[in-house]
Amino acid sequence: MNMARPQLQTWPTVSLGEVADMCLGKMLDAQKNRGRLQPYLRNPNVRWFGVDLSDVQLMPFEEHEDARYGLAPGDVVICEGGEAGRAAIWDGRVPNMKFQKAIHRVRCGPRLYSRYLVHRLMADYFSGRLADYYTGATIKHLTGQDLNRYRFPLPPLADQRRIAAILDKADALRAQRRAALAKLDTLTQSIFLDMFGDPATNPKGWPVKRIEDITECLDRLRRPVTESDRKLGNVPYYGANGQQGWIDTALFDEPLVLVAEDGGYFDEPGRGVAYRIDGPAWVNNHAHILRAISMSVETEFLHRALRHFNFLPFISGTTRAKLTQGQLNAVRLFVPPLVLQREFSTRIARVQRITMALASSADQLDDLFTSLQHRAFRGDLVRADAVTLTA
Repeated sequence: MNMARPQLQTWPTVSLGEVADMCLGKMLDAQKNRGRLQPYLRNPNVRWFGVDLSDVQLMPFEEHEDARYGLAPGDVVICEGGEAGRAAIWDGRVPNMKFQKAIHRVRCGPRLYSRYLVHRLMADYFSGRLADYYTGATIKHLTGQDLNRYRFPLPPLADQRRIAAILDKADALRAQRRAALAKLDTLTQSIFLDMFGDPATNPKGWPVKRIEDITECLDRLRRPVTESDRKLGNVPYYGANGQQGWIDTALFDEPLVLVAEDGGYFDEPGRGVAYRIDGPAWVNNHAHILRAISMSVETEFLHRALRHFNFLPFISGTTRAKLTQGQLNAVRLFVPPLVLQREFSTRIARVQRITMALASSADQLDDLFTSLQHRAFRGDLVRADAVTLTA
């Protein structure tokens, strides 16, 4: 007997204004605003699906504004600018929470499930489809009118909940991988501090040497960029693209360590900005290039020690901070015995192997999530147990 394959349902397409009520937040105006100071959400507080309350500010609201600008648990808050369309669901953690003009509040009607809406917005944001609704040539905005006309397929409410549950589970697995990777990064720092202590205070009393005594600075080997250099394609570079004075790290067999010289492409100096380079790359004059002297210091130890080091006392410049080669050479760094440095390198190598495996798994979960989004919004996840996800 022939078993017919189930036909995919065709869902009606609706505009958000048909299935939800929307309101833009209150303008922040110190001269005009009156009332009692109350907490409010800004664009930076809204993350995908969740709200970051680490930096909540206060604004005056009058009593008659409570209903218009108040948030209730389950409200969807959507960024009007910035990452226009980034959306979260308010969970009611803080009473009397309001929202600023940079935020839309959306209250879903009986036909629309809030988590389905946020998943739909996320998919359309990262696919680029949401850009069709933006206003502005350079700075993109999602105005109230734009949001009102935002159109998307609307499954039955039960299907919306099933789709959201599947995507929630996949996204939770992605979050677990990201959290595990962050912990591994913290573990690396902890191993360094446990074995050697803080470079700023040298609590274990290691011998101290100048950078120029334990490394060779390769800055002098820089040269101008040539036309053939520009045709290299995907060779990674460090420093602001297009600057002159590059060095090809492929000239050296051993890993090198880069230290930021100024703001440039890197973070500001003085924050321990250092990078380990293990393969071919181009480095311009926004970074110093150091090669470890093997009889004095291990590359991995040097890299980690410089990331923990505070360069602020060594930098110069009033308008733009700068760490010159001479200032870098004068940095005094503790140097534990080589046997301990090598043990540290061995431990870090183990952590890096685990990190690479987790990163690969995280990439696979990202691909799975994208695939599930596509299948879910196409309508072919026909049962709640259609997909099995494991950690």
